[in-house]
Amino acid sequence: MVTLSQGLRVDGCLLRYADSGGEGTPIVFTHGAGADHHMFDAQYDRLAMSGHRVVVWDMRGHGASRPNGEPFTGERACRDLIALIEHLRLFKPVLAGLSLGGNLSQAAVRRSPGSYRALIVMGATWNTGPLTATERFLLKLAAPSLALVPESRLPLLMARASAVTSAAREDAVRAFAQMSKPRFIEVWKATVGFVTPEPSYRTPLPLCLIRGAADETGNIATAMPRWAAAEGITEHVVPNAGHLVSQDAPEAVTAIIERFVSTLPRA
Repeated sequence: MVTLSQGLRVDGCLLRYADSGGEGTPIVFTHGAGADHHMFDAQYDRLAMSGHRVVVWDMRGHGASRPNGEPFTGERACRDLIALIEHLRLFKPVLAGLSLGGNLSQAAVRRSPGSYRALIVMGATWNTGPLTATERFLLKLAAPSLALVPESRLPLLMARASAVTSAAREDAVRAFAQMSKPRFIEVWKATVGFVTPEPSYRTPLPLCLIRGAADETGNIATAMPRWAAAEGITEHVVPNAGHLVSQDAPEAVTAIIERFVSTLPRA
């Protein structure tokens, strides 16, 4: 398991991170809501061995980046990500994120596309994609529905909804149990806040989309194919994997990322 041995203090929180170092293509991985950096353990080790400079971190209020001391918001998460990249002096890194991490990475690219080399989104909805009336309704209903779940049951419920393999589910229970229900709902609301439809927007960088074939969370299974079609690319649908695709199918996801990064021009 990857240990976050370094830290950066930003806005009242010590953000913990690990940096493999090296001169290869920098890739910054951002985890999902309620999870932590361990969802990318397999990718960190393999990509670092391949010569890439790999960075993983725990967002404020998650994993080792606790206590937070400030409310979790999408804007603050963006500032944290930018601060980490500037602190490490990464030149045009590839942003890679799963779930909330994918939404955050999309927002960062939209804000400053010239600062990044490429975007990899795993198991996350399309921030700027059009929403049906039903999708809008379900987004509004999600937080109130979570509030009805007893806190003691939430980690197992989220784990079963997020992963299909026993190993991934076990780790998801561990990660989700680190966060209180009120904090998780706060983070969930921030995640929903990244969804701001603008159907004419197109990603101005090389884009890689990855999802598990069994991912039934939110509208990912319908939104990501629409997104790929709009961008004129092929999405990567990984068999026998759910929402936590990087953990359900670590070797397949790592191979997809390696192939994608190998096609990028050197900065």
